[in-house]
Amino acid sequence: MDYLNEPFAQHALLAATLVAIMCGLIGPFVIMRRMAFAVHGTSELAFTGAAAGLLLGGHPVGGAFVGALVVAGLIGALGSRERERDASIGVILAFGLGLGVLLLSFYKGFSTQATNILFGNIFGVSGGQLALLMVVGVAVCLTMLVIYRPLLFASLDPEVARAKGLPMALLSGVFLVILALTVTEAAQVVGTLLVLSLAITPAAAAHRLTVQPLMLTVLSVVFALTASVGGLLLSLTFDTIKPTVFITGISFGIYLIAYLSTLRRK
Repeated sequence: MDYLNEPFAQHALLAATLVAIMCGLIGPFVIMRRMAFAVHGTSELAFTGAAAGLLLGGHPVGGAFVGALVVAGLIGALGSRERERDASIGVILAFGLGLGVLLLSFYKGFSTQATNILFGNIFGVSGGQLALLMVVGVAVCLTMLVIYRPLLFASLDPEVARAKGLPMALLSGVFLVILALTVTEAAQVVGTLLVLSLAITPAAAAHRLTVQPLMLTVLSVVFALTASVGGLLLSLTFDTIKPTVFITGISFGIYLIAYLSTLRRK
């Protein structure tokens, strides 16, 4: 564990912690609002933005941010109704991935920068990226704190919430932006292909154990932290294996334990 004294490891641990907290906070709402496919679509299309950023200026993270926000806007505009959302995401996803592959085919730099978009590079987080991550993390957490109760009401009982006069479109739009920002940051840890391991799996495991909203959120954050930080520490110990492997493995292991524990109670 001598690596823990190195700046790259400290940056990685801070980044993994921030991403886990963000994913743990939004995960329960993703489950409640049935938006797992939206997470998948946003993460995959963040790849398109990252490819554009890499090609145009060598800034994949900035490009991923822009790409994810554009996708969030398109999902909100084309899939305003729940029954339309998955179809809209599928249409956007197909076009966006094709565009991303095209953009990446023009990139002539090191191939590792391209593969990092897909599989993450937590040990490559720079001081500037960490500062940006901290700003985004604080913004996401504060926004979730402000909208937590109305968003919970709108997620659990949308018809009654609409009748009570809650701004459903505004809440949905704000949550889509939060989702886009969180998914983009999570992609730095596990890559765009494996974002579900932090944004969905911990919350799904927590949902197996409780339906109480506050406890659901707490467990989701704890599980996400266990997977991300635990996976990172294991990767520092077994340095021939990428942290993504451990993070996804721990995340799945937590879900499997939660699933088996519910079977025993039946």
